[in-house]
Amino acid sequence: MKNKMLQFTDLDQQNPTKRETEKRKTDFNEIYKEFINDKAKEQSSRCSQCGVPFCQIHCPLSNNIPDWLKLTAEGRLKEAYELSQSTNNMPEVCGRICPQDRLCEGNCVIEQSGHGTVTIGSIEKFITETAWEKGWVKPLAIKKELKQSIGIIGSGPAGLACAEELRKSGFQVTIYDRYDRPGGLLIYGIPNFKLEKFVVERRTKLLKESGIKFIQNFEVGKNSSLEGLRKKHDAVLIATGVYKAREIEIEGSNLENIFPAMDFLTASNKKGLGDNHKLFDQGTLNAEGKNVVVIGGGDTAMDCVRTAIRQKAKSVKCLYRRDRENMPGSAREVSNAIEEGVEFMWLSSPNKFIGSTKVEKVEVSKIKLGDADASGRKKPVIQKGSEFQIESDLVIKSLGFDPENIPKLFNQEELAVSKWGTIKIDLKTMQTNIDGVFAAGDIVRGASLVVWAIRDGRDAAVQIEKYLESTAKKIKAA
Repeated sequence: MKNKMLQFTDLDQQNPTKRETEKRKTDFNEIYKEFINDKAKEQSSRCSQCGVPFCQIHCPLSNNIPDWLKLTAEGRLKEAYELSQSTNNMPEVCGRICPQDRLCEGNCVIEQSGHGTVTIGSIEKFITETAWEKGWVKPLAIKKELKQSIGIIGSGPAGLACAEELRKSGFQVTIYDRYDRPGGLLIYGIPNFKLEKFVVERRTKLLKESGIKFIQNFEVGKNSSLEGLRKKHDAVLIATGVYKAREIEIEGSNLENIFPAMDFLTASNKKGLGDNHKLFDQGTLNAEGKNVVVIGGGDTAMDCVRTAIRQKAKSVKCLYRRDRENMPGSAREVSNAIEEGVEFMWLSSPNKFIGSTKVEKVEVSKIKLGDADASGRKKPVIQKGSEFQIESDLVIKSLGFDPENIPKLFNQEELAVSKWGTIKIDLKTMQTNIDGVFAAGDIVRGASLVVWAIRDGRDAAVQIEKYLESTAKKIKAA
């Protein structure tokens, strides 16, 4: 029988086709078309099935990538899905938004040998979408219901992953979230052209059907204190993520029409979901007809510039203080943004915002890269006398995120935090300094990737279950 794998010498790499640039700029639909069955099999067959699977090693979830690629190549899609979802609570999300070029695909052996990586993310998306279409994705079947309950604060990827894993074991799980819809960043932070909202809503609906309870519009510290939730549940997980925008302290920062990235993205996503949004509806957070300047070079900045393009901005410029090779965001997203008409101003940094009441211009300084810092990256150094001005009606700051003051917000001042404001945990047990209170995701590690949040949520579920088993034994012994 002909070998179905190791076809990378005969078959060229092929990604799913992208929608035409001029068409995709006019809407918020996902830009990549899906593989058809034959193409998914063909591209999966390019996998070299190497002895040391670097794709799997560099995946935070240690997904069994070579195995489900082989199953896909053999047409055994249901088995491929079962294997994929056994290590990942949201493969349909990761297939769409993971920076595969920095993780699995970027470390693919045949990529390193010059043959072009296996298109792992696109195949993962194909497998999971096929599973949903065929009805293979079903609510959890709980073998034995347990009385112990867990309260989870935050319905982002870490909270959802932890909730699902605990529910599989039969625990009673309630998720508390400050927003009106579950999903956190997946709903309000990531634009539709990367992750259409039905994908998230479909997953959270499945979790509800599995017996997980969601309580929306619930703020810990207002509706209940952390201590109150701890008394109500046998264990509590804090998985709030980090949403506090980092500021840029330069002259003119107090002018109107200068907004954090999350304000801009949330307004756009709410409109996409059919909600009213005052600042968008009155035109303030709508980029249409405006000269937009986005400051930053990460994935969130790419989301902002590409959203502004779709809102029919007059011009969209992205200021980044290093060069393209040092962009922290996905290279794929940068390429997509350039195709769509975003002007990147590399080695540029804002010096001050200019205007009477509203921002009208941004003064920019040119940068040169100096000696490397402790992280190994070259330090940006401002070139004196290089200042110039660009017009701007709307400035979006995408400089990263810091944690909110969780002890104060939750009325639990004794909750220990690090010098960065993230919650301190015992790295082995994932428990905070308060008995029975755990933490996971960005609120512990700082702003990071969705796939890492899923991993942290899964790890937290293991530790919470161990804690509950230990507690039950102590009660029984007493």
